[in-house]
Amino acid sequence: MADAQALDEVVRFTSDLIRIDTTNRGDGDCRERPAAEYAAEQLAGAGLDPTLLERVPGRTNVVARIEGTDPSADALLVHGHLDVVPAQAEDWSVHPFSGEVRDGVVWGRGAVDMKNMDAMIVAVVRSWARQGLRPRRDVVIAFTADEEASAEDGSAFLADRHAALFEGCTEGISESGAFTFHDGAGRQIYPIAAGERGTAWLKLTARGRAGHGSRVNRENAVTRLAAAIARIGAYEWPLRLTPTVRAALTELAALYGIDTDLRDVDALLEKLGPAARLVEATIRNSANPTMFEAGYKINVIPGEAVAHVDGRYLPGGEDEFRATLDRLTGPDVEWEFHHREVALEAPVDSATFASMRAAVEAFAPEGHVVPFCMPGGTDAKQFSRLGITGYGFSPLKLPESFDYHALFHGVDERVPVEALHFGVRVLDRFLRTA
Repeated sequence: MADAQALDEVVRFTSDLIRIDTTNRGDGDCRERPAAEYAAEQLAGAGLDPTLLERVPGRTNVVARIEGTDPSADALLVHGHLDVVPAQAEDWSVHPFSGEVRDGVVWGRGAVDMKNMDAMIVAVVRSWARQGLRPRRDVVIAFTADEEASAEDGSAFLADRHAALFEGCTEGISESGAFTFHDGAGRQIYPIAAGERGTAWLKLTARGRAGHGSRVNRENAVTRLAAAIARIGAYEWPLRLTPTVRAALTELAALYGIDTDLRDVDALLEKLGPAARLVEATIRNSANPTMFEAGYKINVIPGEAVAHVDGRYLPGGEDEFRATLDRLTGPDVEWEFHHREVALEAPVDSATFASMRAAVEAFAPEGHVVPFCMPGGTDAKQFSRLGITGYGFSPLKLPESFDYHALFHGVDERVPVEALHFGVRVLDRFLRTA
C-alpha cells in the first residue's frame, strides 16, 4: 500500500506542476520542458532512468519503464499529459498558476486535467521504491506534450518515432475515469472509460462570386456557408449504441432498478435522471459549428467564406459521419479534416477492467462502478497505433460540491487533497495487481 509520504508528496507534486506554466495555445505555442524535467527528476529519485524526447525544442516528453515481477505478462502503459489549456487570471478566485493549497484543496490550471494524475503516478512510483515493491507486469510511464492540441509533438511523435519504448504494452490507462459522479439522490457512481468518440475537426470552405454589397448576388459565399452551417447545427443525428454504451446503460438501469429497454433509449435516459449525463453525449455522432470567418469590408461580398466545426463520431461511425457531412454541406461548400483521430473501443469484460473496478471498490465500497465512453478524446488515440487498448482511469473521490466535468477547462479548477490521497491508494492497488 502507498505509504504516508506518498500522500504528502502527491499534494506537493500537484502544486509544483501547476506552478510550472505549460499553457498550450495551439500552433506550437507551448513549452512543456520545465514540467518534463521536474517529472523526470522525481522519477530518477525513485531509481528509474527516464528518457526525455522532443520533436521540437521545448516540447518535451518523458518515458520510463519499471520492470514487473512476471516477465511473461504484457506491459501496461500509464500516461498523462503535461500541457494545459489557457486560463485568464482575472476570472479566477486564485491565480491559475499559483498551485495554492487552501482549506484542503489544491487550486490551479491542471488540477484535474491532468497534473493531478501525473503527480499520482510519480507519488506511487516513489512509494514503491521506498518499500522495495514492484508491479506484477512491466509498467511504462509516459508524460506527454501537446495533448491539448494536435498531439503532434507528444503522443503521436512517441508512437510514430519511438515505438520501441512501448514494446510489450497491450493496454494503457490515462485521464477521465474513476471519478465520483454524484447523482443527486445519494448514489456515488464511478465511471471508468472504455471508449472514446473519434475526433473530426473540420474546415468548411464556400466559394462564390465577389462583388459590391449593393448588387444582387446569387453566388454569395457567406450565404452558402451560412446555410450549410445552419443545416449542420440543426441536424438530429440518429441513435447508435456501441458495446461500451450498451454496457453503461445496462449497468445504470440495473443500479436504478429500471427495465433495460434499449428500443427507447431517450425514455431510458429520462428515467436515469442526472446519471444520463454519463451517456447522453455518446449515443450519437455530433457536429457543432464553432468558428466563422468571412469578408473584410461591409460593402464587399467576399469570394470565399470559411467555417470550422467540432465533429465527433462513435466507434464504427466514421463512414456515416462523412456521408452525412457530404449531404449537409451540399454542392457549394467543400469540407476537409483540419484534424482527425480514430474512435476507440475497449472491452469491459477484460481482466484489466475487473482490476480497475476492484481497486475503486476497495476504497469506495459505497460506490458503483460503471463503464462509459468518453465524448472527447485523449492520447490513447495515438497510442492505439501501437496496438495499445486504452482505458480512462485517473481515480478521484470527490465531494458532491465538486462537478468534475465543469472543472475540466473551467474557471477555478481545483482538486481536494483527500481526492488525491484516494487516487494514490487506488492507483497503487491497481498497478500492483493488474
